[in-house]
Amino acid sequence: DTVMVGTLIGKAGGFVSASIYSSVSGTVQDVAPMRMVNGSMTTAVAIKTDGEQTIDPACVPPTVTDKPSLMAAVQNCGLVGVGGAGFPAHVKLAANTIDTLLINAAECEPYLTTDCREMLECSDTIISGIEAVMKYCEIPHCIIGIERNKPECIDLLCSLVRNMKGVEVKPLPMRYPQGAEKTLVETCTGREVPQVGPTGKPGLPADAGCVIMNVTSVSTLGKYLKTGIPLVSKRVTVEGDAIAKPQNIEVPIGTLYRDVIEACGGIKEGVELGKIIFGGPMMGGAAPSADYPVLKQNNGLLLFSKQAAVLPEPSACIRCGRCTNSCPMQLSPIAIKKAYTVQDAKKLDDLMADLCMGCGTCSFVCPAKQPLAQTSKLARDFMRAEMARRG
Repeated sequence: DTVMVGTLIGKAGGFVSASIYSSVSGTVQDVAPMRMVNGSMTTAVAIKTDGEQTIDPACVPPTVTDKPSLMAAVQNCGLVGVGGAGFPAHVKLAANTIDTLLINAAECEPYLTTDCREMLECSDTIISGIEAVMKYCEIPHCIIGIERNKPECIDLLCSLVRNMKGVEVKPLPMRYPQGAEKTLVETCTGREVPQVGPTGKPGLPADAGCVIMNVTSVSTLGKYLKTGIPLVSKRVTVEGDAIAKPQNIEVPIGTLYRDVIEACGGIKEGVELGKIIFGGPMMGGAAPSADYPVLKQNNGLLLFSKQAAVLPEPSACIRCGRCTNSCPMQLSPIAIKKAYTVQDAKKLDDLMADLCMGCGTCSFVCPAKQPLAQTSKLARDFMRAEMARRG
């Protein structure tokens, strides 16, 4: 098939999913299974580009008059949480108990600056996206949370929302992980997301009357309502001591890491590449090679030299308690590690391992350099699988 920018190539298979659109114009070469960078298998569409970037004529601005038509527009945009979570945006907006829209502009991960550039370069679509969500979802209050290390963004958005009813900009402390959902809700509203929600599962921001949208996500919605072009490109921070020309670069979704690296000058001369990280250094993952595609939720590509990428050898736990004291969810990572080592699902449930957000703080502060964050993720997945198996 011949496809254009914005042509539907992957239709959402259910409510909690999002459609995928071609980010280039060209000819489909293959539709085949592909192993993703996290090890999972998926189906990928390989497209040979023609270099023209022709827009599909079907891309026209949607007509939005109420909440159902806004929800349809969000779904047709293929919009997900582009800040890293990748959760379909229309699922969040479906809740009817929301009184506060929180715009997550904290961008607390080191290195990453894509949201900062979005605020400085696309403030008009951020505002139009917020207006649409507040109007059609009947949300009376909106708080834009921005860490204080972005004064230009704070000043700009403060000037733009000065005369907007119910909208305010809230400067946030420069403290990781400030952008985590539950942390953001508490810092911005003073409310606490319950540990266990009405369904018996971990509580959600909606249980505290809030819905959270990443600042680039709401800007993408604003662009879609204006142009009709769905989510087909992604701004990525390319950084690290091994890259020749660090920069923020906007690329078509599906572009291989290899091509992004080449566009940024390649690896520095005389430097041996040690590690490629997709995402930020705290919550991102290591890629085994550069032959993987940029996805909707990828906001960073970090390239480190062999010297910078060397991890220290872990030693025995000294029971200092730093991991527990530093955990934003007030968990005990070392206890979770011990329970996972003996495969005790009941103990992991008692320790509420499924509340772990994978922020990486425990591993960062551990003087013994134990891989607590990685173990906590394995423990969380193991516990959920075991509890589901047992019914």
